[in-house]
Amino acid sequence: MWGFTVDDALISIRYARHLVSGAGYRFDAGGPSTDGVTPLPWPFLLAPFASGGAFDVLVRVKVFGVALHAASAALLGRVEGPSGARVAAGVLLGVCLPFAAYGASGMETPVATLLCTIAVVFSEKRWAPLVAGLAATIRPELAPWSVTIACGFALARRAPPRDVVIAFALGAAPFATCAIIRRVVFGRFAPLALMAKPSDVSHGLVYAGAALLACGLPLLLATTTLRRVPAPAKVVAIAFGVHVLAVIAAGGDSMAYARLFVPLVPSLVYVHLHSANIACGPFFWLRSACAFGFAAWIFIGPGRDGRHVMRDRADLVSRAQPVIGDAKHIAAVDIGWISACTESDIVDLAGLTDPEIAALHGGHTSKRVDASMLLDRKVDLVVLYSGHEISWQLTRDRLFVDRYELATTLPLGRASYGVFRLRRQTD
Repeated sequence: MWGFTVDDALISIRYARHLVSGAGYRFDAGGPSTDGVTPLPWPFLLAPFASGGAFDVLVRVKVFGVALHAASAALLGRVEGPSGARVAAGVLLGVCLPFAAYGASGMETPVATLLCTIAVVFSEKRWAPLVAGLAATIRPELAPWSVTIACGFALARRAPPRDVVIAFALGAAPFATCAIIRRVVFGRFAPLALMAKPSDVSHGLVYAGAALLACGLPLLLATTTLRRVPAPAKVVAIAFGVHVLAVIAAGGDSMAYARLFVPLVPSLVYVHLHSANIACGPFFWLRSACAFGFAAWIFIGPGRDGRHVMRDRADLVSRAQPVIGDAKHIAAVDIGWISACTESDIVDLAGLTDPEIAALHGGHTSKRVDASMLLDRKVDLVVLYSGHEISWQLTRDRLFVDRYELATTLPLGRASYGVFRLRRQTD
């Protein structure tokens, strides 16, 4: 899955490049500082890699992510179990498409995965709750999981109430600190993406069901031995259930390949290994074989389309640069690849980096943006994807049709991007 990435990876990279250049924590070098990256610390972690062009940075971050996921996998070697079961666990992790995809995506997921895995594997350590809490600064929906892990591990070792309270504080403090920083700096406790990408429980249910199947996770937990595994493994299983509910409540995610469950995949393999210590019999191997077969089918089938995303985006950028290179203010929904084309100001029609647009009615691909807003922001180039509702809205806006004309079309797979340029005004 080395060729997989997502558009949002390039958004975070642009923030990191501006941090390194001295422009500060902002998407546009000359624009306001906005909360456009859901994991608040991520651009700072990217800073050591953030010199050079956007795709050069992306390659470095992908290498970093693969190394972190390899470390997460290696940590499972500390879990005792029958040798055959340990090999099976490694194989199951190796064929898990979401784990592979987001290891090489250029996203923050591998950092969260490693922190979650450290907290689980070193559950007996008193600092484990803090590590679990740090994972929630990278992926906010992990906050309920981190608190459950923190308190559960303390209760599992029969710690006194005072230690349970301390563990809760350690598990909650990093997430709470990020929320307070957001409130002070950006005026709201929650990430801007929560407002820009509104969702609901029904979407969350669909997402959770599909994501769990994509990871093969239900098969790893479908065992009667859970009641007999060590207490830390029970805590991990319960905390995973809490995380499923948190993802459903958050409304799921718009990205492919079960991103929100990837950080906990090694944790579920950890529970699977502990169940082998109790009963490594036919049922264990049947579950392992079914999980392997299902994961391999996902890898061969749905995984095929994701293996060329980075190549396709790089080709799109090379074709788009001559077209948009001279524009001063560009408006688009998919702003990640646009940011790899130019350092010009970009108006984010999805609202991920723009609080004013994020507050508009509609989803992140259907915000009620009209042509007058584009003109007020001096937008001289608009890039619209044919599959987005906002494209349908704007191209039927009379003012947009009067003031913007189609300059060219950039094909991408079965769809395309239309590039609209501001018409020259004549007396």
